Amino acid sequence: MLKVLLLKLKIYLAAVFLLAGCQLTPKENKPQSTSEKTQTVSQQITKAASSSSDVIEHTEDLDFIQTVSLPLIISPQQQADLWDRIAMQLDLPVADHKLVEYYRNWYIKHPRHLRTVSNRATPFLFLITEKIEERGLPMELALLPVVESSFDPFAYSHGSAAGLWQFIPSTGKRFGLEQNWWYDGRRDVAKATDAALDLMEYLNKKFDGNWSHAIASYNSGEGRVYRSIKNNKKQGKPTDFFSLSLPKETSGYVPKLMALADVIKNHEKYGVDLPFIANEPYLELVNPKEQLDLAIAAEYADMSINELQSYNPAFNQWATSPDGPYHLLLPIDKVNIFNGNVAKHKGKGVKIVRYKVQSGDTLSQLAVKNNTTTNIIKSANGIDSNSIRVGRYILIPTSSKGNNQYALSAPQRLEKLQSKSKGKYKTSHSVKSGESLWNIARDNNISYRDLAKWNGMAPKDSLKIGQKLVIWKSSNAGAIIRPVFYTIRSGDSLSEIASKFKVSVSDIMKWNNIERGSLIRPGKKLKLYVDVTKVSV
Repeated sequence: MLKVLLLKLKIYLAAVFLLAGCQLTPKENKPQSTSEKTQTVSQQITKAASSSSDVIEHTEDLDFIQTVSLPLIISPQQQADLWDRIAMQLDLPVADHKLVEYYRNWYIKHPRHLRTVSNRATPFLFLITEKIEERGLPMELALLPVVESSFDPFAYSHGSAAGLWQFIPSTGKRFGLEQNWWYDGRRDVAKATDAALDLMEYLNKKFDGNWSHAIASYNSGEGRVYRSIKNNKKQGKPTDFFSLSLPKETSGYVPKLMALADVIKNHEKYGVDLPFIANEPYLELVNPKEQLDLAIAAEYADMSINELQSYNPAFNQWATSPDGPYHLLLPIDKVNIFNGNVAKHKGKGVKIVRYKVQSGDTLSQLAVKNNTTTNIIKSANGIDSNSIRVGRYILIPTSSKGNNQYALSAPQRLEKLQSKSKGKYKTSHSVKSGESLWNIARDNNISYRDLAKWNGMAPKDSLKIGQKLVIWKSSNAGAIIRPVFYTIRSGDSLSEIASKFKVSVSDIMKWNNIERGSLIRPGKKLKLYVDVTKVSV
């Protein structure tokens, strides 16, 4: 009996060696998944053999058993490359369909796109992968941000969707993503990932475990997919994804994800080189439990403001939200120094300016000048009304650095976008009551979609009275530009002057060498270049 056992063992070990050798072949130009660790099995086999009633007579076979060792089987979590960890867990079926083939070929022919995506994903992909594994969800969901946003955490779409996971405002709120002047949870990578996975679990349950239907619903809405399934059932048609009547974007959405998963899983077969991403935590969530100026937070963490903002794109302004959330994602090696500085400088995370109220000042004007809100100033001073007395000193929470230092905050990103030339002539428009992107575009003989794009908006976004829009034209037909000198009056603000003369605040500042945050004094003259066909001067 023991001889038969030993013979079977030899055959089994030979097969295991062959399999292990295939699995552990190192990838060219990439680190080994592990060192050449081995696991001896002699003790277990000897124990099993000795428990047999047979007498061990063939000592050469026992010597064979005692000297055999097996390589460790490397799990996804033990891989050195995060892409390998993901690829080993891509198990959803890939359909044999012309759309899948089309997108597969596109990814193979555009390796630069995958390299760009990989570089953007590097700080966030480990966090997303772990959250998916913790829930036992398909690893294909880790690739959704590639399809949704190309892993751009600041992405904003024509449908008003924001962030890596492209939540529209209503769905974001439905899944707990707060959105206000200070903070947009749709761009909070940790929070939005949780919300996206909550939504995917909900959709998968609603569609009875059919992931193709659930993923399609993530793109176009559960109602649209449900109605299409219902209509097909009524007509006796199949209800698989490729048989459904869905919007063009959604019809390509699921095949695109299937193709991407196939390319990632078999990237060596397709000759696609994926940049190495270390399979280890990159960022850690910290909570200082107080509002922090992002410049001060960056100093605490010994890093640049720009890098800090790139990991925390949810904060629209120069600081975390006064009422929270306060949490930040920081590189692992910066966490200890950050926490130490927070403890050392508790309560000093925001700069407070003591300001003497001047004639004509209003809370709203002071809020705009200091890039904060009226409510924050009122809260800092313990006042309820909007009135302030001339000569009284008030406290104004304000940024510790010039606005241009917070390059990735919402106002600075918008300013950069609006400054990019999209035509020969640039004009500005201050939104009035009742106006929309459509009628402003019509009046200026331009596309409302272009107008939205130039101003970082989606075509369906609503406008606010006083909002400043830039308009680009290929010609200045009908315009008569004249220099105008305006004397500043008591109570004037640059925004009010800009609105009156239909120019932009940034243009006024450029024309008159005014630095951001500077006060304007009554009696000073400003030089403006005004279209006199639109303004009575």
